[in-house]
Parts: sequence; structure tokens; C-alpha cells
Amino acid sequence: MSKEINFEQKVIAIQSELKAPKSQYNSFGKYRYRNQEDILEAVKPLLKKYELSITLTDTINETPSGICYVEARAILHGTDGKIESVAQAGIDINKKGMDVSQSFGSSSSYARKYALNGLLLIDDTKDADSTNNHATTKLPELKDESTEYKRAVAHMKKGGNISAIKKKYSLSPALQIKLTNIKS
Repeated sequence: MSKEINFEQKVIAIQSELKAPKSQYNSFGKYRYRNQEDILEAVKPLLKKYELSITLTDTINETPSGICYVEARAILHGTDGKIESVAQAGIDINKKGMDVSQSFGSSSSYARKYALNGLLLIDDTKDADSTNNHATTKLPELKDESTEYKRAVAHMKKGGNISAIKKKYSLSPALQIKLTNIKS
């Protein structure tokens, strides 16, 4: 990388650049989905690029009523910071067709997937319009040094935030970092 960026900027870049396709297919429900392995495969090149790492851990817990669950923790590490996300999944040790270890493993994978989703800002929900044929509106791309970009810089210098700009324009990760670094 040519310019050194801090941990927060690296996180923004990874969350913005990550493309984790839904490469799995459920033939019964006729839908596509992504699993933990798909997410990890997609994020590894970005982790290398930005010199960060992810660790995943599980803890087995039990509620007061005796229900066992896995709590998965996904932690994104850098030399100058870390962030984490936590997710839980129940364990059904009596699940038909699975032995106990498979039940624990299945719950672990599920919880880890959702911990990674939270960490990397992956939205796994299916919106109501995802199955229709309506045209989608694409935001115009904000170009570096354009008139619109100069307005965005002025907005940031006045103490504005990046989210207002992102509602109006599509931003490259590099441009988002550049705008985020502007001080009021």
C-alpha cells in the first residue's frame, strides 16, 4: 500500500470492498445463501492487503432454563486496534439425523457466520423487493476533484458526516477514506 492508513480506515476499506457472493444453493427452498467458508474465502485477500487478521472463537453456554447455545466471537485485529462482533446460536442435541458433535458443529458454524456478518457489515436479509423485476436506482459515482466532490469536501469541513454523502453518491473505498480524513 502506498499510503499508510490507520486501523479504522482499514476496517472501512475492508467493509466497503468485501464481496461475499452467495455461492451455496438450497434446492428445497430454492434460494442462494453464503456460509462461513464463503465469507472467509472472500475476506482473506483483503486481510492480506490491509495487514489485518481475524480470529474466531466459540464458547458453549447454558441458559438458566437449561438451553445450550454457542456464542461465537469474530475479532478483527490490527497493530493499532481491534473490533469484535458476537452472535449466538442454540444447540439442539436431539436434532434428527445428527449426532451430538454435529449439532454443536452446526450451531458453531451458524453463530460464526452471523458474527462475521456483523463484523464485516454483511446484510443477509432478503428484502421484499428482491424477487420482483423492478429496476433499481443506482447512485451516481462521486468523482475525485469534481464539483460534487468539492461540495462534499466543504460539507466535511463544516463538520458533516460521510453518511449524508453516501446517501447521494456511490463512493470508492479510497475516496471514502479521503473524505473521512477531512477535519472540520
